[in-house]
Amino acid sequence: MMSNKRIQELELVMEFEKVEECFKEVSSWIENVGKKRLKETINLDDSLEMLLQAQKQFKEFDRVASEYCKRGQEALKKMNQWEDFSFVDVHSYRVKLQAYGDQLEEFCTQLDKTRHRVCETVRLYEFFDKVRQGICCTEEGVKS
Repeated sequence: MMSNKRIQELELVMEFEKVEECFKEVSSWIENVGKKRLKETINLDDSLEMLLQAQKQFKEFDRVASEYCKRGQEALKKMNQWEDFSFVDVHSYRVKLQAYGDQLEEFCTQLDKTRHRVCETVRLYEFFDKVRQGICCTEEGVKS
């Protein structure tokens, strides 16, 4: 029984090393690219045309970022089997997984919030643009 537990533990450690490589790549991308790009979208432009351009750029970033989020979440799912083991020796791996998971969750949440904010801002600017056009048309009609 002890031998079987030890073999299972070693298999988990080997699996963790594979998953950790994926997490290191995802984590590095989040830190070096993802967070910086999210910060860039804090101040959106004041014109509808510039906002639509920013939205287009954000959509491309969002596609790539969502792929990294998906890869990270799939790696976490692979490691869910660790919950069934209570070996003291794997505690440090669980701590690392938790840190990766927290970073991933925080980034994905911020991505969702930014996606929503960009979409709502564009919708608001489009609405105001229609209102502005309607007012201009009404003023022209009154002048005629």
